[in-house]
Amino acid sequence: MKHNWELIDLKVLCAVARRSSFTAAAADLGISVAYVTKRIAHLEQSLGTALFLRTTRRVHISAQGEIAYTWARKVLDAADEMDQEVARARDGSPAGTLRISTSLRLGRHHVSHILALLRQAHPGLEIWLELVDRRVDLIAEGFDLDLRVGEVQEPHLVAERIARNVRVLCAAPSYLAARGHPKTLAELAQHDCLLFRDREQPFGTLRMVGPNGPESVKLTGPMGSNQSDAVRNWALHGLGICLLSGWDIAGRLREGSMVRVLPQYAQPADLYAVMPTRASQSAKLRVCLEFLRRHLASGPHALEALEALQRPESFMKSSG
Repeated sequence: MKHNWELIDLKVLCAVARRSSFTAAAADLGISVAYVTKRIAHLEQSLGTALFLRTTRRVHISAQGEIAYTWARKVLDAADEMDQEVARARDGSPAGTLRISTSLRLGRHHVSHILALLRQAHPGLEIWLELVDRRVDLIAEGFDLDLRVGEVQEPHLVAERIARNVRVLCAAPSYLAARGHPKTLAELAQHDCLLFRDREQPFGTLRMVGPNGPESVKLTGPMGSNQSDAVRNWALHGLGICLLSGWDIAGRLREGSMVRVLPQYAQPADLYAVMPTRASQSAKLRVCLEFLRRHLASGPHALEALEALQRPESFMKSSG
């Protein structure tokens, strides 16, 4: 049976399905809402069924729309792979679109700069970077890659470690002079702790690895944020003890404006590249991963390591 739809119809379908909104889909694709409406109507006419149920507030995908969305992703992936193969055969360089997500600070200060270098090296790539303070659903939202801290449990995703990292406890000298240094992890409960939630991590319970292996302590604090910039700024003002990534605080520790607290403890926080299983062998994605791994390890946009960090033996075993 000959189909009457075009690839643009499938792209619009996927965008509307991801955003549950014609207006948001139009903004993502850089086209008008009227054109989105036209392409969806054309696709629905071609397939002979309603793909979306419209209400005054939201667009809901229908059961038939779910089936069409699943196949549209497969068709678009296959078309993208065709572009990549032809481009690689022509000039040996990867081509196609990469949709990448990561956290705000990591994206602003590191990943965005590295992706600029990637695009210069491989002009056939088109890159969309989304910086979010939540954990994305790669498949439902159509991302090729998510850069996140921590290992992945979802069976339909593939994860590769691209940078080693730990989080450490620290505070300003002024706070420690006024309140003293805690001597055990449990003593943190008597201190002002500045709570930081990284994307989907819960508030309140601190899990660390030290000389006796993994330990946990329940914390409360006068201030908290999902932005590490805010937490670090509060700590610099002497307002409490915080837990931050080694690469985020290394410079402050070196210059003395921040001091390690309980330096025998650390929290595993390696950086992983997470991708759908179907995309893990994509040529353009493999090039992107190796580029990120190399530039995060060295160069002007690398994650700064804690030179003096001593990882406890139990930490090394628990983090692999």
